[in-house]
Formats: sequence, C-alpha cells, structure tokens
Amino acid sequence: MKTEIEAKFANINIEEIRGMLKNAGAVCEQPMRLMRRALIEEPHHAKQHAFIRIRDEGDKVTLTFKRRKDPYNPGIDGVKEIEVEVSDFDDTLTIFSEAGWHYITFQESKRETWQLDDAEVVIDEWPWLDPYIEIEGASEEIIKAAAKKLGLQWGDAQFVNIDVLYNEKYEFAPGFRGVIDVPEARFGNPLPSQFIPRT
Repeated sequence: MKTEIEAKFANINIEEIRGMLKNAGAVCEQPMRLMRRALIEEPHHAKQHAFIRIRDEGDKVTLTFKRRKDPYNPGIDGVKEIEVEVSDFDDTLTIFSEAGWHYITFQESKRETWQLDDAEVVIDEWPWLDPYIEIEGASEEIIKAAAKKLGLQWGDAQFVNIDVLYNEKYEFAPGFRGVIDVPEARFGNPLPSQFIPRT
C-alpha cells in the first residue's frame, strides 16, 4: 500500500491563501467544487483504524482503503492507502450495500486544488468547520518546501485526520468520535447535538 504524506494547516482565510498561492507561482488545477463521500467501517476495520471510502471528486470517483497507524496522531507518514478509480459513485455504493457493507456516514466537503512545484495544495471546507489547507507530496522535504514558499510556519503543521480538527473546535459527547459518527454531514445541516462548541 502507498504511504500518504501530507500536512494540514488549519483555520485559514481562503482569499489570503489564494493570494499566497498565486504569488508563489502555483497553478489552480480545479476550482472549488462540491465533493461527496461515503465511509464504510466494519468492526474489523475499526480495530485496525481503517475504513473504505467512496468519493465523488467532481471530475472522477475514487475507491480507497485507508489504514492509520494512530487515528489521532498518525504523523506525516502514518497513513497507508490504496486507491483506484471507479466509474460511478452510486453504483459503487450499491455494490458494497448488496455485499452487506453499508456506509456509516455520508459527508460533503468543498475542495479547490492547486499545484505548487511538486506538491499538491488543496483548500478544503467541511460543514461546521473553519477552512484549512492540505499539502501533499512524495516526501516531507517537498511538503516543507511548499509550506515555506507559501510563508507558512512548519510548527503550525498538523498530521491528523479531520476528526482531530473538529475536536479542536468542539467537544464530543461521550462515546462520540467525531464527524465519522455523523450519519449525514452536509452543508446547511444543523450542528449535531453531539458537537459542543469549545469556549
């Protein structure tokens, strides 16, 4: 399986980041678009900190298996994944459903994709969360170089999953892991009662 190497920088201003990307010579490959994903997590997946994701990225649909070394602090290279393209989002969900594996959460997000030298930089928006960027590349050095070119401080980089970012803004009700336990995480939906804003 491939090692995913990426870093997040949270709580960004989208227009400021776009300006920084343009000034650094980055190229916008895909403008902001709505993405939708469904996650399948069977009991044996949960024990391995793993899940299956079907994601409609706007221009393609991907099927991914991910496994995290540590779900809350995996490190820059702590996620292994294998990904393939599939032809249809709904049909792929139906295949898994017919096989007895049903998704536990349906999630919307918005994403804008930029290329900066050898790094991919994405601006991400999720329901009930401040925007953030993610820098992905073939090595830590590539990611650090891109962050430096954008004027970002490496000390602000986070190597965590999306639920950790939610947990920085909200306390979760007991036994609730985060957005992975929200059946429908869509823009316009009310904040789940299990998310308690931090003061």
